[in-house]
Amino acid sequence: MAPRREQNEELIKAYKRRLGEIIDRRPSGTRQRIADALGKHRSFVTQMTSNVYPTPVPEPHLTTIFAVCHFSAEEKRLFLADYRAAHPERAGVTDPAKRTRHVTLTVPDLGDERKNRLFDEALAEFARRTGSIFSDDKD
Repeated sequence: MAPRREQNEELIKAYKRRLGEIIDRRPSGTRQRIADALGKHRSFVTQMTSNVYPTPVPEPHLTTIFAVCHFSAEEKRLFLADYRAAHPERAGVTDPAKRTRHVTLTVPDLGDERKNRLFDEALAEFARRTGSIFSDDKD
């Protein structure tokens, strides 16, 4: 493996380690709440928050993670410093001030894990898109 790639993987592991530590200090069920908010499986959140996996945390998920986990200002600052060190090309993309809220919905069980996941992902995408339409509104 190339030295630059190894260094990048170490930087990714560093922010994922910090994220895992923050989540571990939260109440039981936090990973499931993140998964629900993102419309993903809990296993996705486990991979995303474990420093064993070098896969980066997708930038669009950060605001949701911050909201669900109720990051303190200091936790957010330290995490974003680590995140930006690993992803300098995204240095100005993440807006930690962007506010979100977590909503729980009761929806029908479609009787099929795949259909349920697709339905959940569609709802999450609908919420993100609709929210961006209204947040751009200047009225």
